[in-house]
Amino acid sequence: MPKVVVPLTDTRVRTIKATDKTIKLSDGGGLYLLVDPQGKKTWRLDYTRPIIKKRNTITLGSYPQVSLAEARQQRDRIKKELSEGVDPSTEKKRIAKENLEEHLNTFQAIAEDWLSRQNYSEATLVKANRLLKYAYIGLGDQPISAITPRDILAVCRQLEEKGTFETAREVKIKCGQVMRYGVAIGVCERDMTQDLKGALQSTSVKHRAAITEPTDFARLLIDIDHYDGNVTTQYALKIAPLVFVRPGELRTARWADIDFEQRLWRFTPPKTKKQTGLDHIVPLSNQAYDLFVKLKDFTGHSEYVFPAIHTQVKTMSENTINQAIRRLGYSSEQMCGHGFRAAARTILEEVLEYPIEIIEQQLAHQVRDMHGRAYNRTKHLVKRREMMQGWADYLDKLKGK
Repeated sequence: MPKVVVPLTDTRVRTIKATDKTIKLSDGGGLYLLVDPQGKKTWRLDYTRPIIKKRNTITLGSYPQVSLAEARQQRDRIKKELSEGVDPSTEKKRIAKENLEEHLNTFQAIAEDWLSRQNYSEATLVKANRLLKYAYIGLGDQPISAITPRDILAVCRQLEEKGTFETAREVKIKCGQVMRYGVAIGVCERDMTQDLKGALQSTSVKHRAAITEPTDFARLLIDIDHYDGNVTTQYALKIAPLVFVRPGELRTARWADIDFEQRLWRFTPPKTKKQTGLDHIVPLSNQAYDLFVKLKDFTGHSEYVFPAIHTQVKTMSENTINQAIRRLGYSSEQMCGHGFRAAARTILEEVLEYPIEIIEQQLAHQVRDMHGRAYNRTKHLVKRREMMQGWADYLDKLKGK
């Protein structure tokens, strides 16, 4: 005669005392409570595995974290799954694996992995971590594959509400870099920040007019290639985006400062001449070098690379470049000679993803290391040379060459 199992009650489960041996209290349907000598109470369920028809046991949790009613609900759910051919033990492992993968593929986990692979200086690393911490607040625990443009926008909006518009823009850029890395390693489908163009507020600071969108910049480069004005101006327009020095530095360039053998242009920027007296070095890409070589046939007899049209003893007028840009059909609100620097800085960081300290140094901005010391003029010269060639090749690609 089969043994009759009397269902458990809440009172019995709560008041059962531990003994020197493990106690087993059955509730029916394979569910039972084990009470070990230390007084720990654990719910377990015996069942027959589908297909292979072997007995197995699964733990459902500890009492009182899992109540009697909750344990019975789990038993009933598992019984239903068994009737459908689902093995609860296998299903539990599958869910655990998914949870682990989800944890490993959160935005923060992927961001930290990406950041660990960057060859950043200490100062740049500190800044990157600071920006990413803003993103972690709203995105950190989310699987990177589940993040939407609205999620990223919400993070940026919080920063905008505090008036930190530039920080909001930089956080968006960092999110984009992380997501593009996620695409590369196969944990997300695309960079969601691409859908946020124009969604963020611009800073209140008035910047010089510049075209920074790659598609629009490509159009400008093509227009420059078809400029039919003065030959010296033609070369100035073509060289300007390749070297992105200040307009005053470009028009006052001297042939004596260009080292054709080393393919370097060394000069002391007027802006820093009185302060530091340090030279600025511009590595010449193959494209820039070729243009200087060709231009030397026209202006090599002058001291200046870009002499004035009517005299060889003076430099090109400070308005020449801007006037040429106007002739190409671009208004003063769209583009100016200084805009080539803004375009280079933006695209080199956001699209080509070069380290910001390398870009800043090539712009002749004062860049300091983790100890607050300004980098010397030759710092990162090899990397800067690689960046300048990569930049020139990218401009050719934009133009469809």
